[in-house]
Amino acid sequence: MIMGEEHQSPLVSPKNSKENDEQNNEEAKEKVEEKVFALVPIVEDKEKIISAPIQEKETDSEIQKSTGVSKDRDTALAKVESEKRLALIKAWEDNEKTKAENKALKKLSAVGAWENTKKANLEAELKQIQEELEKKKAEYAEKMKNKVAEIHREAEEKRATIVAKRGEDVLKVEETAAKFRATGNLPKKFLQCFGY
Repeated sequence: MIMGEEHQSPLVSPKNSKENDEQNNEEAKEKVEEKVFALVPIVEDKEKIISAPIQEKETDSEIQKSTGVSKDRDTALAKVESEKRLALIKAWEDNEKTKAENKALKKLSAVGAWENTKKANLEAELKQIQEELEKKKAEYAEKMKNKVAEIHREAEEKRATIVAKRGEDVLKVEETAAKFRATGNLPKKFLQCFGY
């Protein structure tokens, strides 16, 4: 459309005015149609999004012949818009599911690490307790060995005392027997046993 055509004189005939209005409407429709079909993607498959090709301009005669062109175009645009919205929703849904899965995996990993740390701490504590018990066991075993050695020493002392006492008693008996032999007397205690 030329700039001079916008400002027509008021004396333009109704026939020319009607033709100009139709021409202006058709040009506006074509421009809108070109922009919409050039920018709006068409979803053919869930996984593929491809751009719609730019539609070729319809001639004036084709527009006039098809009475339902604007309705078809509106329906097509609504369908494209609906498919676009569905594709965006699907992409958002997939993104949010992935985020949720990653978040859950991260938390599961943290729980696993926490569990491993706690187990390692308990195992270290158990090992330390076992080492302490082994140390105490060794100390008690040493104490018991020392007590056994002490008891053995005391028993040896008692045995030595008894043996020494026996030796003393034997010497006394031998001395007393020697006196009796020398004097010729009989021991009184011995005679009491035999009834003298």
